[in-house]
Amino acid sequence: MAVSDAILMRLLELHPKIIDLSLDRMWRLLDKLGNPQDRLPPVIHIAGTNGKGSTLAYCRGMIEAAGLSVHAYTSPHLVKFHERIRLGRPGGGELIPEDMLVALLEECEEANGGEPITFFEITTAAGLLAFARHPADYVLLEVGLGGRLDATNVIARPVTIVITPVDMDHEQYLGDTLGKIAFEKAGILKPRVPALVGVQHDEAREAIEAQGQKVGAVMAFANQDFQCFEQYGRMVYQDETALIDLDLPPLPGRFQIDNAGLAIATVRALGDARIGNAEIAKGLAATRWTARMELLEPGYLHTLVPEGTEIWLDGGHNPSAGRAVSAALADLDERAPRPLVLVTGLLNTKRSDGYLKPFAGLVQKVLTITIPGEQNAIPAAELAQQAIAAGLDAQACRGLEDAVRLAGQVTGQGNPARVVIGGSLYLAGNVLALHRGQTPSQVSGTARR
Repeated sequence: MAVSDAILMRLLELHPKIIDLSLDRMWRLLDKLGNPQDRLPPVIHIAGTNGKGSTLAYCRGMIEAAGLSVHAYTSPHLVKFHERIRLGRPGGGELIPEDMLVALLEECEEANGGEPITFFEITTAAGLLAFARHPADYVLLEVGLGGRLDATNVIARPVTIVITPVDMDHEQYLGDTLGKIAFEKAGILKPRVPALVGVQHDEAREAIEAQGQKVGAVMAFANQDFQCFEQYGRMVYQDETALIDLDLPPLPGRFQIDNAGLAIATVRALGDARIGNAEIAKGLAATRWTARMELLEPGYLHTLVPEGTEIWLDGGHNPSAGRAVSAALADLDERAPRPLVLVTGLLNTKRSDGYLKPFAGLVQKVLTITIPGEQNAIPAAELAQQAIAAGLDAQACRGLEDAVRLAGQVTGQGNPARVVIGGSLYLAGNVLALHRGQTPSQVSGTARR
């Protein structure tokens, strides 16, 4: 076990709840640390339900393509905690080194003095401390959960704010309607700060717009103030002062056009003359985002299936993600038909029926597994029954390797299968660790939020 893992395991014991939305504990710790949140490079603060990670990745790509440095804070991690804190370097960045992470965690632990604080709060404080001590041109700061009471919502005046599409998720913490959830996401809006808002359902947009007007944010909405669309196999971005012709995004799925457009609008809102159309194009083309409709490179899982089998990985877990992934698979199937198989594992904190239903009539088989090491995982047999109830041909499997082997046996007209593994970022982390021959972090479960 890495030294940082041992410290992180201790930090899990500082609060009886994994999630307890509040800012009081965060303010207390930050004050003891000398308020690093007030000494950061210009912050781009990103909230939303879907597309946060992809939008952040596009923004990072465009900023780095200009030769600039950008710190990035994301969650949860997939294989190791270090993924959450990326330190910017001109033209590229690196995950936080182990020795630096250990020192920061120990400093935060000492400053906290054993007081109750959630895992996400104290580790967010460590990330802010790292960013305050290392120069960069920008910080990309992703909200963990919600926005209004999220531990990242301690930045007095971000340079730009982003709200990606809002959908039903984490209802037990954020509310049981789109309006309530959107209100929580819109809690990061600040007076006179530009706010770029992605494509929204009417109820979510109304809540975001109302909060923006209340605080005096400078709002710009997708498909109103800017738009991005496919035309003749290209992507076109347009706002009041620009019309940019671009390659389609490298990340699969039509929804990525919306994410890319939101990222372009965000970068343009910075007003940074160093980031022009050429840098936008170069940055978009170079963007990669792990476990978001990712076609896995050759590795261990490919040894379990016939040659030519495609294995895709996606960490989406809510109804909107199910719709997005199924739409992306339908597009792939239209261009290059193959038998489609879904390997899935879900947590009981998610709406499994909403995630599964979009795959009905599209995939030939659903193979269910119990996510390893997750106490909230839906048992494979129970999940298979839920899939059957959603109109899918489903079968429970003993584990991931068993499911992948069975998926590889599905063929059609001589074509090997297209296998997509999805349903949870925690499952995605296990998949990547197994596929790459790595040891996943001991810090797992909902603590990885």
